[in-house]
Amino acid sequence: MRGRVVQCLVAGAGVVAFMSAAPLAQQQFQFFAHFTDASGMPIAGVKDTDISVKEDDAVGKVLRLEPIDWPIRVAILIDNGTGSSERLNHTREGVRGLIKALPPNVEASLQTTAPQPRYLVRPTSDKGALLSGVDLLTPDSSAGRFVEGLIEAVARFDKDRADEKKANFFPVVIIVGSLTAEGSSIRDRDVQRLFQQLATRAVTVHVVMVGPSNQAGTSNVSNAIQIGIDATKQTGGRYESIAATTRLVTLLPEIGAQVAQSHERQSAQYRVTFERPAGKSGPQVGGIGLAGSRGMSVKLTLDGHMP
Repeated sequence: MRGRVVQCLVAGAGVVAFMSAAPLAQQQFQFFAHFTDASGMPIAGVKDTDISVKEDDAVGKVLRLEPIDWPIRVAILIDNGTGSSERLNHTREGVRGLIKALPPNVEASLQTTAPQPRYLVRPTSDKGALLSGVDLLTPDSSAGRFVEGLIEAVARFDKDRADEKKANFFPVVIIVGSLTAEGSSIRDRDVQRLFQQLATRAVTVHVVMVGPSNQAGTSNVSNAIQIGIDATKQTGGRYESIAATTRLVTLLPEIGAQVAQSHERQSAQYRVTFERPAGKSGPQVGGIGLAGSRGMSVKLTLDGHMP
């Protein structure tokens, strides 16, 4: 379950932040904390003795405070289907800017969605390879498959997160779709599974839909639009609907920079494990408070996800 991010100012030893947690029946509990100073810079070297944890005003014991430096992994999906030839030059320029805006050494893949989702460049941290892959973007006469591409990308991340050796990363999907044509053939249960995976795997989804909005009349397109909107709302991502294809040139690099900022926040966190106070091992965790011995701002989440 995704935790609600709360930001408050730590002053002395006051309780600084609270969040509702998923039902748990165990004596130990974990959450993630991001500490910054008054200027907004991450604070390094925070120790377990620097903080205390309260649950419903009862003091718990901090067992571990572990710095984490989990990477992001990015899937970039581009609609190269019906009508894309007119915007392809702008798309290529925008995708190049997006790739350049990503942090160094971040693993990313580049895919197209017509005639079906398929790789142009498989996951790699080599930006040169990704930029070369942009030149392989070519139009296809069939409709792009926005929803199928999104489902497949999230399913791949979900599979990797289930592998303990690959589990510690933050998945990001950036997908460009069409407001005029959508070729996906999907079942309701596939969409339900998609949103379950988004909720449990800390995925961030950014969506750009391109084309005149007055042409978004087919049920397939309408479904794709709604799924894109819902996915970005659920994950804290960005949804953009644009008519002018020239906007891709600046919009996609903006999203790349946004992903880079999220990476900076998420890679400077601590995982806090604490022993719940006596009498607090029941099925529902209440308010979780975090107090520090020095002035700092704190963001708390249950899964480290800060889009």
